Amino acid sequence: MRISSRRKTIAFFVVLGVCLVALAVALNVGWIILNWRQGVLLFFGVLFFAAIILGLILNTGYLVREIKLNEQHDSFINAVTHELKTPITSIRLHLETLQRREVDEAQRRQFYELMLHDTDRLLGTVEQVLKAGQAGHKPARTHRVEVDFGDIVRECIGLARTRHHLEAGALRFEQGEKDSEIFVEADPEELRTAISNLLDNAIKYSAGNVDVSVQIELPDEKHVVLRVRDRGVGIPAEELKRIFKRFYRVPGRTMRQVKGTGLGLFIVRAIARTHGGRVFAESEGVGRGTTVTLELPRSRA
Repeated sequence: MRISSRRKTIAFFVVLGVCLVALAVALNVGWIILNWRQGVLLFFGVLFFAAIILGLILNTGYLVREIKLNEQHDSFINAVTHELKTPITSIRLHLETLQRREVDEAQRRQFYELMLHDTDRLLGTVEQVLKAGQAGHKPARTHRVEVDFGDIVRECIGLARTRHHLEAGALRFEQGEKDSEIFVEADPEELRTAISNLLDNAIKYSAGNVDVSVQIELPDEKHVVLRVRDRGVGIPAEELKRIFKRFYRVPGRTMRQVKGTGLGLFIVRAIARTHGGRVFAESEGVGRGTTVTLELPRSRA
């Protein structure tokens, strides 16, 4: 209901802007016809009406952008609320069960494991919000060292398998002999955050059947490329550039079923830029999987 109301508001401002521009053009043309002999006044009149038209266009664009931004903020708040409320509710339920009745040791251990998992989920959500806040400001140069890119990738893959309880075949690492000992100058913690977000995103949008491959490639002597390919829900071509915006989530039924804050890829892009790299996504369409590529400069050493 709220989305429909906002779309009507956007349509109203767009139509209003078009009508005002058309009216201004009509008045300008009429004024020129009536005063074609007065050259000086004609010149300043054209400038004046051009300024009015430009102002109307900019004002309409600003209003539409603000309405869309508010919609994204509301979506983000709803997503974060869910990501915080769900594990808190689960932890509270398990604690109340342990408090009110006796449970055997096996079930008690199971409860502890579930509560630890929910705590990790809470911590992950909070860290994403904090990282997004840091990425939204001009970052200071962090402490960077030479790190083995392959080691960092393998470490993140191991953590992702443990966190999502995956078999080795569900998340595969494909690295050739030539790709061993590839060094990049980076902040190790930020690099882990970017790679982990790419892996979590691919797993999350695999629609239950996780089949993710991770590849390291060397396109030239100056760059290293990490490709994370899933065979999940896919992304429409017109949405490929938008998915890296803050709070943005691809609209659609499947995307609504997958919970998230819309910050993961935004954080990846921010980290890639601060390290002199870039990130982009490729997909053949809905239901045909997605490949996200992270490209970073190699260490000169």
